Amino acid sequence: MLSAKRDQKAAKRFFKKALSSNHNQIPRVITVDKNPAYPPAINELKNDKILPKNVGIRQIKYLNNIIEQDHRSIKRIVNPMLGFQSFQSANKTLKGIEAMNMIKKGQVKNLNYSGLNEAKYINQLFGIVL
Repeated sequence: MLSAKRDQKAAKRFFKKALSSNHNQIPRVITVDKNPAYPPAINELKNDKILPKNVGIRQIKYLNNIIEQDHRSIKRIVNPMLGFQSFQSANKTLKGIEAMNMIKKGQVKNLNYSGLNEAKYINQLFGIVL
C-alpha cells in the first residue's frame, strides 16, 4: 500500500490492512526494517486487540530483504520512468504493475489462465466497462 509518508499512522494503516486480509494468519513475529514508526504502530495494534500481546517484532534491516526481492521486477519497470507526476498516478500505475505480477506468478484464484480471462480480470479489477 502506498503512503505519502512512512509515519506511525501510515504504518498502523498498513498493518491493519495486511492483517485483515482473509488469507493471512496472525504472525508469531513481524520482521520489519529499522523504520522507527513500526514499533509504536504495532504496540497500538496490540492495545486495540487487533494483534495478540505475544506477537514479537524483529527490526533487522536485512531480514526484510526476502520480501523486498519480490519487488525487483517492479523496480525494473519503474526505474526507467522519469518519476510520477503525482501521488495518484503513482498509486494507479503501481497497482496495475502489482496486478500483472500476481497474475504472472499464479497468485490469482479462480482464474483459468488464458489471455481472455486475464483481460477480463484486469477490466474487473480496475472497473473498466467495455
